[in-house]
Amino acid sequence: MYMYMYMQMMMNLMVILVMYLVGNMIFVSKHKHLLIVLLSLEFIVLSIFFLMMMYLMMINNNMYMLMVFMVFSVCEGALGLSILVSMIRTHGNDYFFSYNLI
Repeated sequence: MYMYMYMQMMMNLMVILVMYLVGNMIFVSKHKHLLIVLLSLEFIVLSIFFLMMMYLMMINNNMYMLMVFMVFSVCEGALGLSILVSMIRTHGNDYFFSYNLI
């Protein structure tokens, strides 16, 4: 019984690690569009959320910290979308190479 639970927990940790690595790989490689970058950041936040949830469940702690984390991640997502909308309104697209950052 305990061996099955241990194997299940290790499988979940491996899936979370793969999620995190894929999100980072997309973030590094797909830097052409701002929307893809924002989606990869949200994917990374989701994998960190799952990791925190598994850790807090493993130590039998309350899930209050997850609510705080979710509030900050929602605020981060809303800020990213507002920046995306303002860039599209001013420049007409979300390509990074068309912006003059200087």
